[in-house]
Amino acid sequence: MTLYPKLILDALATVRYPGSGKNLVEAEMIADNLRIDGMKVSFSLIFEKPTDPFMKSMLKAAEAAIHTYVSPEVEVAITTESRQAARPEVGKLLPQVKNVIGVSSGKGGVGKSTVAANLAVALAKLGYKVGLLDADIFGPSVPKMFQVEDARPVAENVGGRDVIIPVEKYGIKLLSIGFFVDPDQATLWRGGMASNALKQLIGDAKWGELDYFLIDLPPGTSDIHLTVVQTLAMTGAVVVSTPQAVALADARKGINMFTNDKVDVPILGLVENMAWFTPAELPENKYYIFGKEGAKKLSEEMNVPLLGQIPIVQSICESGDNGTPVALNEDSVTGAAFLQLATALVSQVDRRNKEKAPTQIVDVHHK
Repeated sequence: MTLYPKLILDALATVRYPGSGKNLVEAEMIADNLRIDGMKVSFSLIFEKPTDPFMKSMLKAAEAAIHTYVSPEVEVAITTESRQAARPEVGKLLPQVKNVIGVSSGKGGVGKSTVAANLAVALAKLGYKVGLLDADIFGPSVPKMFQVEDARPVAENVGGRDVIIPVEKYGIKLLSIGFFVDPDQATLWRGGMASNALKQLIGDAKWGELDYFLIDLPPGTSDIHLTVVQTLAMTGAVVVSTPQAVALADARKGINMFTNDKVDVPILGLVENMAWFTPAELPENKYYIFGKEGAKKLSEEMNVPLLGQIPIVQSICESGDNGTPVALNEDSVTGAAFLQLATALVSQVDRRNKEKAPTQIVDVHHK
């Protein structure tokens, strides 16, 4: 039996690609490297992305079609190509980012996202290049806090692959899961979906050159925390708490999550949010509504720095709700507190980078 290209292509035309409903020939998925050597056939199948979910099934189907419609004696060798370049492998993501910092909390409701947003603004005001990734998939609040709820990030082809261009506001590059979901609908994510979405926002986005890349993590401990430490080498984590005992108990767990042997991410410090209430008309007065200096005591007990204490002032909530973070106004009590927090973080990061080796990406072995 003599093999010739049309025989092979006719066989491949019987295989439909589920993504488009077209057959492999119509969809132009057969590369022009078809080689026939006696009863040996080799060629490549072209997919849009190197992560195409139908890749394995298409390879099997193409081989089966040749054996069915040409001859079971044919030796088939199929390789794959992709039109889009692959995402860089873990360990080579964000090559131009100097410091990756997770902003975390043991429980919800302690103002973690408010701290992350204002910390980003304060660092930008100090002249640093800053990116903020809202990884709080169950309650993404960055779009509202920066008044960019209607933003829809666009993709751009860079170096042969499509990458997401972050939204820019107040000099900060922003991406949030909230840009890609309906804000009026509850977001129901299975663990794998959430992790994949997060990996895309990290690895398939054009973050460029950054001094500080802040990641607003979900409260508590979850798959998302694991995904981040398996994807990026974090410089360190900032843990946000309020002064009351229940929040501090959860903050203690949050610190332990990062410092355990498997994860080993340095704690850059604690932030005590809602440390006291100061009425706007009596700026000198402090009312300790949630207890006094609980996070300060915890920082001493766990031997981690207290980076800052942020008072409750009504303007913090109002500023967050109307999309103008309070740190934009450094003359206000809270604006000044966030600027001090940013300065303390910078010196803590410098110290950490001098004294400790870079964090290793967490390698989880499945037995």
